[in-house]
Amino acid sequence: MGGIKVYISDEAERKFRKAAMRLYGYGRGSLSTASEKAILAWLSQVSEVLDVAESIEDPVEAIYGMLSHVKRTGVELQHEAREIRAKRALEHRNAT
Repeated sequence: MGGIKVYISDEAERKFRKAAMRLYGYGRGSLSTASEKAILAWLSQVSEVLDVAESIEDPVEAIYGMLSHVKRTGVELQHEAREIRAKRALEHRNAT
């Protein structure tokens, strides 16, 4: 049997422990059972994405032409992105 040590936020840990114990009891092994089920559920979700990613021989070729409909240059898009980030930073600063 393998072991994995992970670090998560205190809030996530508290919620996970509470849910695991409510579902699988307050005895020994409830966290391990819940962890294994969570990991297996996550693996089943990402397995399709992994299969697609592994089937792509040339990632550049796979995305080639996806932005052909955009009529602005890369530099123009970079400037627009910088302006958007600055605006969001100001909004966030003013909100706090």
